[in-house]
Amino acid sequence: MRVSVIVSAFVAALVGFGGTLALILAAAAEVGASPAEASSWVAAICLAIAATSAFLSMRYRMPIIAAWSTPGAALIAGFGSGIGMASATGAFLVAGLLMVLCAAIKPLGALVARIPVAVAAAMLAGVLVRFVMALAEHAAASPALVLPVIAVFFIVRRLSPNWAVPAALVAGGAAAILLGRVGPMPAPELSALVWTTPRFDPSVLVGLGVPLFLVTMASQNLPGFAVLRASGYVPPVRPILAVTGLASMVTAPFGAHATNLAAITAALCTGPETHPDPRQRWRAGPAYAGFYVLLAAAGASLVGVFAALPPALIATIAGLALLSPLTGALTAALHEDRHRLAAVATFATTASGVTALGLGAPVWGLAAGLAIIGLDHLRRT
Repeated sequence: MRVSVIVSAFVAALVGFGGTLALILAAAAEVGASPAEASSWVAAICLAIAATSAFLSMRYRMPIIAAWSTPGAALIAGFGSGIGMASATGAFLVAGLLMVLCAAIKPLGALVARIPVAVAAAMLAGVLVRFVMALAEHAAASPALVLPVIAVFFIVRRLSPNWAVPAALVAGGAAAILLGRVGPMPAPELSALVWTTPRFDPSVLVGLGVPLFLVTMASQNLPGFAVLRASGYVPPVRPILAVTGLASMVTAPFGAHATNLAAITAALCTGPETHPDPRQRWRAGPAYAGFYVLLAAAGASLVGVFAALPPALIATIAGLALLSPLTGALTAALHEDRHRLAAVATFATTASGVTALGLGAPVWGLAAGLAIIGLDHLRRT
């Protein structure tokens, strides 16, 4: 195996994991996960990423790179307060099941595809904007800690966007140490999987499970397919959805929220930098999987390290990691003039955080946008 294949896989794993681990831990804390459950969450989803990446890449001889759902984690962290791990696990199972059904039932996949891109993107933007807005709050409350981190992020981003978040995380850790704001570090330990029996609460299934499925499809799987096509591959769409959906269902009782195609990090493994021969780039998949197995084993220690860092730093890293997805979501939401009003209504409703009839803001945001588009369609007819 060429060294460039291993290097590309290593960089993709490091950037994907280190860039958004803070968001996973924020989501785990929001639903009331214990430290052991949070560690299991990280380990289980890393194992799912490893298994799906290795299997799909070897089976179809193309670099099919899996990842966890970063927007999905943001959704949970923003709207999962008080639901508990058991109900969250039920929602994760339903999201995975919907992915499998999309692969198995063509009409369902077609129905999901008919949701206007502007509305889906606006719902995602409404989820993400809350974390990005928090950057200003934390900068005002802890300027000595947060402002240097933000500065490092934007400086490194000018040189290499992929390394901006990891560099900010390193800078934040150094700043926290200098300011004496780091708690006791944990002893090294291997991860263990913790079973959570799912609870199927209808309001949580609709309010969290369905939006988790939608944001994962719209902001992870569809861009992931686009990355593969842009590199000259013809991705097997239905098998990918089926395999990642099944992996999500199998690992959900251990805390994993959603496994899907990678988008940005996948591009690190699909280009000529990985291998000059496109027919050989599939080897990046198994190499990438190997690194994620190591990350799964170290998940407990990494969760402990993050727990020792100041909450303001974790929130800052999460907000910085979501700047680029938020920019992309807003661009897609406002791109088409005919859907712009519906997109703004979806965005505003979702960002408001409103809850009614047991359903959260993402559901009401989606409903608002679709209702406006429906009314516009009736007026034209």
